[in-house]
Amino acid sequence: MFKYHVKLALKSMRRNPIMTTLMVAAIAVGIGVSMTTLTIYYLMSGNPIPAKSDVLFAVTMDSWDPLRPFDDDFPERAPHQVTYHDAERLLSLAKGKRQVAMFESSLIVEPAGNGVLPFEASARVASSDFFPMFDVPFAYGSGWDTAADAAAEPVVVLTKALNERLFGGTDSVGSRLTLSGIRFQIVGVIDTWEPTPRFYDPIESGFEEVNDMFIPYSLTRAMELQSSGSDWGWKAEDINSFEQWLNSESVWIQYFVELDSPGDADKYLAHLDAYVNDQKRLGRFERPLNNNIYDVMEWMEYHEVVATDTRVLVGLSFMFLIVCLISTIALLLTKFVGKKAEISLRRALGASRQVIFNQQIVEVAVIGFSGGLIGLLLSVFGLQGIKFLYESPPGLARLDWVMTFTAIGIAVTSGVIAGLYPAWRVCQIPPAAQLKAQ
Repeated sequence: MFKYHVKLALKSMRRNPIMTTLMVAAIAVGIGVSMTTLTIYYLMSGNPIPAKSDVLFAVTMDSWDPLRPFDDDFPERAPHQVTYHDAERLLSLAKGKRQVAMFESSLIVEPAGNGVLPFEASARVASSDFFPMFDVPFAYGSGWDTAADAAAEPVVVLTKALNERLFGGTDSVGSRLTLSGIRFQIVGVIDTWEPTPRFYDPIESGFEEVNDMFIPYSLTRAMELQSSGSDWGWKAEDINSFEQWLNSESVWIQYFVELDSPGDADKYLAHLDAYVNDQKRLGRFERPLNNNIYDVMEWMEYHEVVATDTRVLVGLSFMFLIVCLISTIALLLTKFVGKKAEISLRRALGASRQVIFNQQIVEVAVIGFSGGLIGLLLSVFGLQGIKFLYESPPGLARLDWVMTFTAIGIAVTSGVIAGLYPAWRVCQIPPAAQLKAQ
């Protein structure tokens, strides 16, 4: 019976192509606009590492000015980065399953090929646990080990894009690469890895691209690496050398810890409290005890990765979809009432109201499905436009299978909802009176 209803629906749609086109277009435009904003919101608010998001924690400790909070708008919050010497001490204590200290820097790449000019590339300076901790996939090789960390070995892991640029995408593990005048050995090339949002460093933006390369955190002192990310200080300190800056109260290191289970969070907080209390006895951490750890999703919320404006846009786009549906209801009423002679004849020949109602609902479902397919195409164009205008990273403006089926589902459901009243209305026409008038 359903197949028969679909056949009748297609015939009815072909019989009045202008009306059908207007209804499909109304649904398509509404779906295109709403799904573009919903897709952006879905990707921005998604869990970037679902398998481990509840055991990865960002660490904050309040070493800030005793006279004022780090953030006047949120005085209860500690700085979301830590000092260099605090990060080193926490690494040496190693109280978690894994821990990583990291920051963003930049290096000058000096290609070996003749005629290839040096260029600047971004680098993630991180301890060796970064790769297993964040499930980084590798195309070739692997990350460095703790021995390379301890010895501050000049080793580097390249992204797939940088390896393509320098070595044509071949296995470059074991090759040498000069970075800022120092010869590095390539130990790994990561495969395509675009966590969205960039959960491990959402401070400036959760949607920046992955850095071009990764080098050991222990090279910070040896190479006097400067941070190209955020750096905050509150204390007037006499800083005349790089070593003095490392020992200052400036906060510029991001620190993450991986625990065996979410239940170990209290134990790790107790460890942080003990460490800070020891530092208090040395005259540091003059503010009240305020240590916190945030799992991945809490860290995204902390940095407001999903802006309020995005939620507002989603709401406005679905209001626009409702307007489109109201227009569709008006068109359906016109179309269905125009078929009252045909429907009355079918009723007179024995078709029940339920059968007539089901027929009209199948027709609007087909119209909704058609509008959904075209709306999906409009969404793709919309996402590409956003990607072009705002130079968003590849992971942010894409339509995956979840959103594809969501779009079709919303389109069909919207069509059916829009058709409920017109279908009910046409079923109330008395067939005898209508046929007598004819």
